[in-house]
Amino acid sequence: MNAASTAVSHEELNHPRSLSAFRTTRLLVLAYLTLSVLTVGAVVLLRNNHTMVTDAVWVRTVIVVASALLTLTFTLRASKGSRRAYLRLRLVTGVMLVALVVIAALPGAFPVWLRVEQGVCALLLLGVVLTVNGRHLRSLFARS
Repeated sequence: MNAASTAVSHEELNHPRSLSAFRTTRLLVLAYLTLSVLTVGAVVLLRNNHTMVTDAVWVRTVIVVASALLTLTFTLRASKGSRRAYLRLRLVTGVMLVALVVIAALPGAFPVWLRVEQGVCALLLLGVVLTVNGRHLRSLFARS
């Protein structure tokens, strides 16, 4: 399969609905990444408080930053027409949304402050999931 058969046309990408959907997605993903990076910063600052920052908190926050970076990469590539990036974007955001909701809902597994942060991240990703799985983008990337 060559690059031309895996990319969406420039005209389709510049349709007002495509531009709007990708603008919304980029903003939500950037907010997700920003919040995730700020959370790691808070973890670093609170590292000596072992009640607020456990080993699990370190691992979880670093994983979320890595997923946010991947999500941003997939968003940027999909907005340039990459079908593979679009599929990866849909997959990663769906999986992370479920993981974030589970973390936010589990009592006692993580400190309350992290569960609240994970809940906010989940809300941001819910917006991404709804946008990238919307009718317009699905039909845009389904075309041959």
